[in-house]
Amino acid sequence: MSYVTTTDGVEIFYKDWGPKDAQPIVFHHGWPLSSDDWDAQMLFFLANGYRVVAHDRRGHGRSSQVSDGHDMAHYAADAAAVAEHLDLRGAVHIGHSTGGGEVAAYVARHGIPQGRVAKAVLVASVPPIMLKTEAYPGGLPIEVFDGFRAALAANRAGFFRDVAAGPFYGFNRPDAKVDNAVIDNWWRQGMTGSAKAHYDGIKAFSETDQTGDLKAITVPTLVLQGDDDQIVPFKNAALLQAELLPDATLKIYEGFSHGMLTVNADVINPDLLAFVKA
Repeated sequence: MSYVTTTDGVEIFYKDWGPKDAQPIVFHHGWPLSSDDWDAQMLFFLANGYRVVAHDRRGHGRSSQVSDGHDMAHYAADAAAVAEHLDLRGAVHIGHSTGGGEVAAYVARHGIPQGRVAKAVLVASVPPIMLKTEAYPGGLPIEVFDGFRAALAANRAGFFRDVAAGPFYGFNRPDAKVDNAVIDNWWRQGMTGSAKAHYDGIKAFSETDQTGDLKAITVPTLVLQGDDDQIVPFKNAALLQAELLPDATLKIYEGFSHGMLTVNADVINPDLLAFVKA
C-alpha cells in the first residue's frame, strides 16, 4: 500500500490510479469515512482518462490512528503532503462534507500559494461553519454536536449504523429505497477508523470558521448540494459558500440527500466531469 509521512510523523494512506501525465482529480472524503467512499467517482474519472488520487484522513481508514492533529489545519497540511509527494499540478480538488472543509483549507492555504490547483468542488460541504454563531445565526446549536459526541462515546457502532440507515442517505424518508449494502459500506468505513479521530473531528467540522478560506479561493469552484440534506443544512452551507467564493458556480439538486455522491452518482458524476472539462 502507498503512504506518505507528514512532518509530524503521521502515515497517510493514499490511492493514485491512472496515467501519471493526465490531469489529477483529487478526492477528499467526509467524516467518519475513508477514500473508499469515492469509489464511484474514482472509477468514473479513471474511465474518462484522468489521474485520480484520494487519501484517508489521519485517524481514518488506513492512515495512522494518532491521538493529535484532528483539526482543519492538520487535515489541510496532510492533503498538501500528498500533493507535494506526488507533485500534483493543475489538479481539481473535490471534497464532500468535512472533506469540503479540507478542500477549502488546502486550496486556500497550500494549493493556490504553491500553484498546484486549477479548480475546486465543494459537495454538501461544511464551510463556512456549521455551528450557530453571531456571524452565522442560521447554524446549528452546540447541543446538536454535543449530542453527536455523547452518542459516539456511548456506542460508536450503533451511532454509525443509525446515521447511515437514516439521515445520511435520506433512507428515513417515507418513499426511500433503502440500500442495505450502502449502509453496511458506510458502517465498515467508519468502524475502520479511530474513535478518537472521529470524536475530535466533530469539533473540527462543526466549529471551524472557514470564511477566510472561502474568500481566498480564487480558482473556479463548483458548489453542489441537495435541498433534502439532513446532515448539513444547505441554506447555511452551499448558499453561503456561493456568496463568499470569488468565482463560484452553484447547483442545488431537488430532493437529494447528503450522500448523493453515492446514491445519485449517475447524475452527479456527469456534472462533475462537465465542470472539470469547462
